[in-house]
This record gives sequence, C-alpha cells and structure tokens, in this order.
Amino acid sequence: MAYIIAEPCVGTLDKACVPACPVDCIYAPAENGKMLYIHPEECIDCGACVEPCPVQAIFPVDETPEKWKFYIEVNKNYFPEKDEAKAWAGHPFPAEKLKKPPDAH
Repeated sequence: MAYIIAEPCVGTLDKACVPACPVDCIYAPAENGKMLYIHPEECIDCGACVEPCPVQAIFPVDETPEKWKFYIEVNKNYFPEKDEAKAWAGHPFPAEKLKKPPDAH
C-alpha cells in the first residue's frame, strides 16, 4: 500500500483528494461515513492526492505518524467489501471527531 488516509479525515470527509487521484482509488462510504479510504491494491504511489487534502490526512505508509499507524490496517481492512465496521474492528475510533456519535456495531 502506497498511501493511507489517517485521523484528520475522520468527520471531515472533504473529497478534494478524490478527483486528484488518476486511478480513482479513494473511496467514500455511501452514507454516514466516518472518513475516506485508499484502496491498497489500486494506489499507484503517485502522491497526487496529498496536496489537495485540506486537513493533511494522507501519508505514505512509511511516513505515517506513529500515533496513526493503525490507520494503515484500517484502510486495508475497509476493502474489498467497503465495510467500515470491518475496517475499524479492533481499533479505537475517535468518536469525538464526529459531529454525531457513530452507529453502534
């Protein structure tokens, strides 16, 4: 996986990065999503999505801040089903970043 999306995106879901991606590998949950996700097998490691992100949430895997390393697994686990419950299983979710509490899983 070349790039991942981390905590600054939670609750923001700004999609400025989506059109910047030349291979359309950034996905947003359909409704009431928590954040955007980068598909690990589709990302071509170009970095085009990094600069358009207004909250600096996108990192190369090997440069992900230590406190957000678990987002590498969260991004990976979101696929192939595009299931946020599966993505977050076993990981702390920063519910305070959302305007409303997350759905119980």
